[in-house]
Amino acid sequence: MPEYLAPGVFVEEVSFRAKSIEGVGTSVAAIVGPTRFGPLRGKPEVVTSFGEFSRIYGDIQNLSLGGTSTLNHSAIAAKAFFDNGGKQLFVSRVGNFAGGIATAADAAGAVTFSARFPGAMGNYTLEVEWRDSENLLRKEFVLEPDETEVVYLEATGITAADLTDVTIPAPLGATVAIRALAQRDGTAYNLVSPNVILTNGTLTQSVATIATSQLDIASMAGRTRQLTRVTLKTPGNGSLDDGTSAAIILSAPLAPTAELFTLTGGNWGNNSAIYGLLDTVNNEFDVSPAPINPGVAAFTVPLAALAAAPSNVRAIMAQRTFDLSVRSGGANGPVIYTYGNLTTAPTGPQSLATKLAAQPEKRYDQLTSPIQCTLDDGIDGEDIMDALMELFDDAAMFPTGISVDGPRYLISMTGGNDGAVPTASHYAGVEDEINGHSGFVALEDIEDVSIVMTPAASATTDGTLHQAIVAEMQKHCRKMRYRVGIVDARDNMAISEVREFRSNFDDSRLALYYPWIVIADPRGIQSTITVPPAGFIAGVYANTDVQRGVHKPPANEPVIGALRFAQDINRFQQELLNPDGINCLRSFPGRGHRVWGGRTLASDPEWKYVNVRRYFLYLERSIEKSTQWVVFEPNGEALWDNVRATVDSFLYNEWRNGRLLGSDKTAYFVRCDRSTMTQNDIDNGRLVCEIGVAALKPAEFVIFRIGQKTADA
Repeated sequence: MPEYLAPGVFVEEVSFRAKSIEGVGTSVAAIVGPTRFGPLRGKPEVVTSFGEFSRIYGDIQNLSLGGTSTLNHSAIAAKAFFDNGGKQLFVSRVGNFAGGIATAADAAGAVTFSARFPGAMGNYTLEVEWRDSENLLRKEFVLEPDETEVVYLEATGITAADLTDVTIPAPLGATVAIRALAQRDGTAYNLVSPNVILTNGTLTQSVATIATSQLDIASMAGRTRQLTRVTLKTPGNGSLDDGTSAAIILSAPLAPTAELFTLTGGNWGNNSAIYGLLDTVNNEFDVSPAPINPGVAAFTVPLAALAAAPSNVRAIMAQRTFDLSVRSGGANGPVIYTYGNLTTAPTGPQSLATKLAAQPEKRYDQLTSPIQCTLDDGIDGEDIMDALMELFDDAAMFPTGISVDGPRYLISMTGGNDGAVPTASHYAGVEDEINGHSGFVALEDIEDVSIVMTPAASATTDGTLHQAIVAEMQKHCRKMRYRVGIVDARDNMAISEVREFRSNFDDSRLALYYPWIVIADPRGIQSTITVPPAGFIAGVYANTDVQRGVHKPPANEPVIGALRFAQDINRFQQELLNPDGINCLRSFPGRGHRVWGGRTLASDPEWKYVNVRRYFLYLERSIEKSTQWVVFEPNGEALWDNVRATVDSFLYNEWRNGRLLGSDKTAYFVRCDRSTMTQNDIDNGRLVCEIGVAALKPAEFVIFRIGQKTADA
């Protein structure tokens, strides 16, 4: 009661109407089974399309369970669910793994890429695509270089008198052309290249220089000469730092006799690209040794030397930032994920360790990011670059001949596998508050689910295992109360076999469907495949609930995607199966392929129809969820009247929508008064409300009686 302590006008809000009950959803499904990828533990995530399913749980390609290739029935069922009108699907992945996580690491373990989840799909091919794709090479002719600057010198008409400590070989003659790396030193050029190239037009020789080799500038007056300066331009995405990783891209491997070979004194190997670090202080390129550059020992290339091979040197590309594409199914497989703007720095927001973190901050990244990367402690950017270069596939990075695409930077991940065939215990799952629940246990925290299925279980040839998995689904449905399980018969079961299998269960929360369905192969490998019906039936359930309501039997509905059924069930065969609660899938001329049964596996005639069982679960769950406000209210006449009015309004609305049988007086009743509770109930805090509902049964057998009559009757 509010307190009134001072005079004034007080306005209070009160309610004069009963609480309302909102009907719960019944079209949310859950699938439990093996998939190609995705989390094995934790709260399952809802997916609303097959594309979203594929991003988290992998594609629709085959699984390899225990070394045997098998159809990915969980993924196929998920696709069938959405094709048949389903909107929301929870997935609890199960697996029988001993490891199974794909990895790729350099020999020292400096950089390790790992698939986020186990599975053969995790054997990805990673492709590094450098974002610094701008050619940094800049060449220009100069009249006089700066003091101490190294340039590429070409001059003709040089005599022995012009050279210090360099002897012109006799066969060349008295006047030669010279090509060398030269450094301005006052009034002379110091020849700094390991070798000097001399030629008389037809004969070429190289001679070793010594530290005092010079060309006097004054003596070169009247000579034909050309000085070429080679520098690096600043890329558009930021200045270059000393020690930046880069590559010299060649149009074709250098011949051992090439001038660039001679002037640098290094072995360039048979490579179309040379990798190393930029020395921006000395204007040099430090070539890294093998295995980054096969057949090459470390040496230094003055950038000016690149002017000696204008037709061979295509570009200098910095390798600082890159995109990492994840390809499934090999180097030419589709890109399923891309990490953008990564760097070789060991720390920072764009580093491998941050962008490919083992525990991403966002839930979406935890589910969809396919790989993670760990870096060894204490490494720097050069160590990371060296590790990446070691991981790159040599054949792709060093293509033979002239490659149209140029070098590709590919990393192959190996070691992923799909494990063995999951057992019934894997489907049942474990309760683990630390690492996350698994199997059916993982679905217990999700209230919305009302349909569950295990399509992959029926694909096993072990009938005992199939039965055990269905038993686990049965236990889950009974424990969660408001769920029904769709049971698949195994493939190619004879009528006697499916009847024998059905005899193992007596539960109104299970519905069995037979036979399997023939569909077009979504993998694109075969023309057709045969799959369990659970995914299709779950979609029919969900679509019927949305379009008509849960009171409508999910039968006499088309099976979208079915080409035919594995067995052609006729009327006489169904007369054997229908009384046992085995729902048949049948094809009818002119009416397509339809669900032709709507019974549960219950022996109790009160609960033999799927729609009656599911409708009562809907009523029970709706009333339970919307009357939580009653708890701890004063248990008296006012509360009883309120509860009675609340439930009565809800059932009246159900009757008005045509979901109950009879008039509003006979379709239902609600009692909550002294006739439903004793004083002992009240003293012990119990409120008892009795509700009776006349549910609609399906018109399973439609009978028209026709007889003759006389005209005057």
